[in-house]
Amino acid sequence: MSNLYQDYITNTLNPVLTDLVKALLETKPEEPVPFMIDWIKKQLGINTQLSEREELKMLRQEYARLKLAGSEGEETESEEEELQEEELQNRIKKKQHRSAISAEAYGEWNKKEDFQPKEVPKTLEQAQKLVEILNQSFIFNSLAANEKQVVVKAMQERKTSPSETVISEGDDGNELFVVESGHLKCYKKIEGEEKLVKEYQEGDVFGELALLYNTPRAATIISQEESLLWSLDRECFNHIVKEATIKKREKYNEFLLKVSVLQEMDPYERSQLSDVLKFEEFNEGDYLIKQGEEGNVFYIVEEGKALATKSIEGQEPLEVKEYLPGDYFGELALMRNEPRAANVIATTPLKVLSLDRHSFKRLLGPIEDILKRNAAKYEEVVRKLIS
Repeated sequence: MSNLYQDYITNTLNPVLTDLVKALLETKPEEPVPFMIDWIKKQLGINTQLSEREELKMLRQEYARLKLAGSEGEETESEEEELQEEELQNRIKKKQHRSAISAEAYGEWNKKEDFQPKEVPKTLEQAQKLVEILNQSFIFNSLAANEKQVVVKAMQERKTSPSETVISEGDDGNELFVVESGHLKCYKKIEGEEKLVKEYQEGDVFGELALLYNTPRAATIISQEESLLWSLDRECFNHIVKEATIKKREKYNEFLLKVSVLQEMDPYERSQLSDVLKFEEFNEGDYLIKQGEEGNVFYIVEEGKALATKSIEGQEPLEVKEYLPGDYFGELALMRNEPRAANVIATTPLKVLSLDRHSFKRLLGPIEDILKRNAAKYEEVVRKLIS
């Protein structure tokens, strides 16, 4: 396949197909083709329902065409017109009745079943521990407090032994796992070899991608010692977690489109980024970044203002740059594995979206060149200020 076709598939078709397949899997219509046609029309803003006046006009035109083609009757002209109008109105009423029945049936097919989450008994200590873990996990941190409680109650305990395979690459995924204690390793087949790509310990979550994107398992997870896991089934995930994740994705996608540096990313890449962003709030005067500290987080300003300052021995801190909504900071330490080069302080109540080091490296690769160019401009500003 040529690069031209591959680029078109990757950048144009895949984002549309991803959303279409997601809509199909969520509603599971018995007649998928009409559903897909209707979905595409909605995306284009096409009204799939004709008004009564429009349909009457269309039927009159059809009647006139048939009449000109040789359709004749014995009625007088006035009787013919009355019958024509009466027939047209009856056809509309019949069609509207059929549409109403069809819509009602379609609604019944696609209506979500009443969801009754299971409740697995836990000690108070176990429940509190799970809430703490969920609060730190990107896949759960967009949930409301009551939704987190539903998830915690539904989680099932699972103990693993050393060398036990918890999930296997390529298998269907019906649950995700939260690590309460223990140590597990993640292996992925790369160029025919099983390679270690990640390790999981207390507080980590794995197995969520298969549920979130309805794809086979992306890797194999093997327990390295006796470990205590908590699993969440697909049904609870779909009803509670997935909807919140989709809402979060839609909200952040809209915002990320306004971030100039991210406009080079395609829609699919932005949607993946929005899934892992974490929302944080700071008060005026709070330090988000301190010069000289290790840097593990990248920030995007959603609301409010922040100020970057450079500390120089024997001098007052220099004001280097003001950050406004849509601006970003913290990338230098992550790209270069160096300590923080400046302070960043909230100058108003501040809302930011943050990205951890691992996600930064994994998801922002497509715009790394742009980040490097912008970093060079920033450093030039700092050099001029210092000199």
